[in-house]
Amino acid sequence: MSDNAMNNIGYGLYVVTSFDGERHNGMICNTVMQVSQSPERIAVSINKSNYSHDVIKRTGIMNINILSVEAPFKVFEHFGFQSGRDVDKFNGCAPKFAANGLVVLPKHINSFISLKVEDYSDLGSHGLFICSKVEEGVVSPAETMTYAYYHQNVKPKPQAKGVKGWVCKICGYVYEGETLPPDFVCPWCKHGVEDFEAITD
Repeated sequence: MSDNAMNNIGYGLYVVTSFDGERHNGMICNTVMQVSQSPERIAVSINKSNYSHDVIKRTGIMNINILSVEAPFKVFEHFGFQSGRDVDKFNGCAPKFAANGLVVLPKHINSFISLKVEDYSDLGSHGLFICSKVEEGVVSPAETMTYAYYHQNVKPKPQAKGVKGWVCKICGYVYEGETLPPDFVCPWCKHGVEDFEAITD
């Protein structure tokens, strides 16, 4: 339990897939929720610095791959610690596809939902996509991966003993140096200095 109330909000973990016209992309996301039953609407919030944000804003479609508790850390490394601007995240693999032509992960998920963007709001650091459901499928009975489960059971513990620096409490990124710049933003999860704690000898 965190002493920061914002960190105690519950989240699931997802891989959001998109297609830029030349290659498929996927990113880790924890901000997906159903916001209306009639009409059925799902909200997805994506950091505007992520490549997927621009692709989805332009194409108007995405797939939500709902990660299960069977997903290993390498899934988060692959889809969360590198950018689709620089890396073809599906090079060398044989993904499945939904009817909208976007990737559905062949494993480590329990369900997928194909979405069409109906509305968009600029929230500052993030863009909020309000979407309608086009297709859905359940592929495994495994439980959904939550943010809490990821931190407790999947994410490796920081191995920074004896190194002075700062560790991100959200994703484990280590900033080496005695002083953390006040405007520093984690390059992995985009959280600010309030989510870092000091590493001491």
